[in-house]
Amino acid sequence: MADLKSSHVLSLNRNNPVNMPLRISYVIMALVLVMAGWLQMATLLLTSLFGFFALNLFNFHQRKCIAMSLYVLVIALIGLGLFYFSRQAYVVLPKIIDTTIPAVVEYAEKQNVELPFTDYASLKSLALTEAKDKIANVGRYTRQVGVQLALVIIALVVAASIFTGTGFLIEGDPHGKAGNLYVQVTRELSRRFQLFYQSFAVVMGAQIVISLINTAATSVFLNVAGFPWVTVILVLTFLFGLLPIIGNLCSNTLIVGVGFTISPKTALVALIFLIVIHKMEYFLNSTIIGQRIKNPMWLTLIGLVVGERLMGIPGMILAPVVLHYIKVECANFAGQSEPASKPSADADAAARPA
Repeated sequence: MADLKSSHVLSLNRNNPVNMPLRISYVIMALVLVMAGWLQMATLLLTSLFGFFALNLFNFHQRKCIAMSLYVLVIALIGLGLFYFSRQAYVVLPKIIDTTIPAVVEYAEKQNVELPFTDYASLKSLALTEAKDKIANVGRYTRQVGVQLALVIIALVVAASIFTGTGFLIEGDPHGKAGNLYVQVTRELSRRFQLFYQSFAVVMGAQIVISLINTAATSVFLNVAGFPWVTVILVLTFLFGLLPIIGNLCSNTLIVGVGFTISPKTALVALIFLIVIHKMEYFLNSTIIGQRIKNPMWLTLIGLVVGERLMGIPGMILAPVVLHYIKVECANFAGQSEPASKPSADADAAARPA
């Protein structure tokens, strides 16, 4: 991965023909992101980024053969883990639904809590029926699962191909003459993709670390408190942790709901524990991510909503990455009326090799 620390603030003067490849690369990059959402290719993009991220982590002492071996081994282990988890979840999730929803509703009845409905029995029936229907209809999406699985495999191969050095130009390509527009555009486009990947490494690298710490702390609590279905809850907690803001709400609802199946007191203790843990996450965010990512909450939430509408769950994961990438690119750009200045802290952070 090329080191982009030496990159200077860009000035796009329309009268300067040298900047034509740069402008073209921005247009292509924008089209790639738009098409990924429009054509539902977020899984391909996200898996490619995760694959390349893993390969860079495994690249000890620049030995690519070791990195590729570990990459294949980890993919096999993750595949086995997902297969095992899917079998467990298929059995456990209906049990969680059967026990959690009635326990929560029954507690509300005993406490005379005024809810925006009056028929508790119909609520129980409706909630259980809707939740079970969602699980029962999983078989209808077999074709979609097959397509997504194929995209995952293709993306893993693409990540490995890029890691091993395959670029836009192949040796002997007659169009690869130095100085022509094609070579200049591919060079600039490579820089766009490098910045985008580095934004992904900054955002997701920190998010994964925080999610692992959160899951480890939750694991201790669940085992001490005697929660059932610990394995399924922990896997879901880790996956939810990859979603900023909304992920915490999902994992909190799941854990507190299961806590009600033990006792209302356990649910309250679980809620207090989760509040403490998520307060600690603010410290972790400031320590691990530091000043490299500092988007306001409203902007992150809008990004999550737009990402979900365009690409589903993968779009929610990619939304903070895209926001950070746009920030870095804008930090490297100076308009005609603005003199060139030193790169921002965000640009420097994204330019650091993963």
